[in-house]
Amino acid sequence: MTDTTTLSTTTAPDGTQAPERDRFWLRIAEELAGAIGRGIYPPGERLPSEHVLAQQFGVHRHTIRRSLADLGQRGLVRSTQGLGTFVEAFAVDLVLGRRTRHRQNLAQAGVRGGLRVLQSKVMNADDDQARALDMGLGQPLLWLLTLGDGEGHALHVSERCFPLPRFERLAEGVRESGSITLALAAHGVEDYLRQESRISARMPSTDVAQMLEQPANRPVLLVTSLNVDIEGQPIEYARTWFAGDRVTLTVNHED
Repeated sequence: MTDTTTLSTTTAPDGTQAPERDRFWLRIAEELAGAIGRGIYPPGERLPSEHVLAQQFGVHRHTIRRSLADLGQRGLVRSTQGLGTFVEAFAVDLVLGRRTRHRQNLAQAGVRGGLRVLQSKVMNADDDQARALDMGLGQPLLWLLTLGDGEGHALHVSERCFPLPRFERLAEGVRESGSITLALAAHGVEDYLRQESRISARMPSTDVAQMLEQPANRPVLLVTSLNVDIEGQPIEYARTWFAGDRVTLTVNHED
């Protein structure tokens, strides 16, 4: 393998098209991220040196340096001058795209995990929920509180709202399958798209901090999102709190 070919292109982490020469550092970064996610390099462990990795992948050291810099930007590793590059405490890079799926995201990151329902109830839509789901104020909707985990670590807590009566048995489907996507498919929604994601950083409530198993003085990433079916009909309005020290969010506009 060399890093001098310049013919075709590939998709970079920011969704842009990168030249062929960049495929090497991107591919190496993804392979190392997957190895970290699978526990081959556990938290706190020092990665092989740049020289060793360059020999392993058959590239120049500056290519490895670029790959490690990318992992550092994702929060997966930290580099200490004179000591080397170390795996951070458990962290995973999740992608927010047009077809955002929790289980698929984890699989791409080389992490095992799932989704479970903590609470479910029927409630009346407030202003934000009614506006997002294109329904009348005070009309009934299904509210779910879910917890997403990876390798036994809490990654995010979500409040998810679905219009009724279309999704009246969705809670049971999510409990049985551990998947929003499979539960929606059982209600006739074979595919759906993310129409909007708004991301902000804030301090968590005491309840959210406890569910994420983190201190209440540590910031979280709040993502407010809206999913629609193929016909453009709103089907899910959600507020998701991601553990800020375990999750890096990448927005992919090409999904």
